[in-house]
Amino acid sequence: MTRSVLISGASIAGPALAYWLDRYGFDVTVVEKSEALRGGGYAIDIRGTAREVVERMGLLPELRKAHVDSRRISFVEPDGELIAAIRPELMTGGEEGFDLEVRRGDLAEALYRPTRDRIDYLFGDSIARLDDRGDRVDVVFASGVERSFDLVIGADGLHSSTRGMVFGPEEDYHRYIGFAFAGFTLPNEFGLSHEGVIWNAPGRCAALNAHEPDEPVYGFLTFRLEEPPYDAFRNPAAQRELVASRFPEQGWHVPRLVEAMRNSADMFFDVVSQIHMPGWSRGRVALVGDAAYATSFMSGQGSSVALVGAYVLAGELATHADHTEAFTAYEQRVRGFVEQNQALVQEGQSGLAPTTQELLDARNAALRGQTMSREEAREAHTALELPDYEAMKSPAVSPTA
Repeated sequence: MTRSVLISGASIAGPALAYWLDRYGFDVTVVEKSEALRGGGYAIDIRGTAREVVERMGLLPELRKAHVDSRRISFVEPDGELIAAIRPELMTGGEEGFDLEVRRGDLAEALYRPTRDRIDYLFGDSIARLDDRGDRVDVVFASGVERSFDLVIGADGLHSSTRGMVFGPEEDYHRYIGFAFAGFTLPNEFGLSHEGVIWNAPGRCAALNAHEPDEPVYGFLTFRLEEPPYDAFRNPAAQRELVASRFPEQGWHVPRLVEAMRNSADMFFDVVSQIHMPGWSRGRVALVGDAAYATSFMSGQGSSVALVGAYVLAGELATHADHTEAFTAYEQRVRGFVEQNQALVQEGQSGLAPTTQELLDARNAALRGQTMSREEAREAHTALELPDYEAMKSPAVSPTA
């Protein structure tokens, strides 16, 4: 019976997987290259099937308290004139009063806390090399420590190093959606509270997202780009120049956002992309969350899909004596759900950053008439029915107290 599991990554999918594996009696180690759990961050949504996952984890009361409660999204013309203000659910396809919206750091902490005293978390380290020996995986950490595990799971995000070691270059699986973006914080000089504001020009989006009125706001500058900016990926100065060059406008708060982006100490730049893989496991190594099937922020479902994937992967390992069968069952059960949620990127693009003036005018007309429909999104959010693995698991694996 498989017992020891190394998980690479302690963001969302990693701690969620660790929680369930520990509950089913596995010996779990989590390695995270950051020196500590990363706190703060912009708000993310937990909706549909993923909300049921956190409810089964007993985290619902805590996450309800952490709910940031965005109450409206306002859309403005290039000169700042209001087009329409809507409830967030009209845009996301969520369910008012049911969905959770929490800061990424709050969710990470909620997932980490139940297992921090039970699981070996190795912060400030990473996998330098791994060797699947058939009956075990030998791992050499960046720190020089060498250990062996029955299984290794990559939960280390879009640019997963685990995936690169086992499955090959990211380019083989990376699907570029055609946009780049910069995210950063800036002082709340705008009088915003529990809301977002979105400015558009064709193929471009500038946005502000506010939680509490006395907290910094999150700025985002997103723009259409035909090819990924390979020469800028490791050059922050080039990233800032590229972003600024795409937003020359003087209207609304665009100049302030560009200035904040240029001077921000926490500016994050990347492309809008997804990961599409023909298989999520090889030998004794498997992937979960963004490492296996990133949906992109334009789908609005990255964290939710990661939570569901982690739940199912742990459950299949708990109910199959053979890891190969478990990995196959995990993929068969989750792949359709993943693909439906990845497809939402098109709806997300049409709402956030229409690429032509004609599409932008149509989006604005739908906003004014409050006629936006996200029925496809609602169906995707709940497209997977969670199995009850507690009832299904083998007697050979009993939950720990």
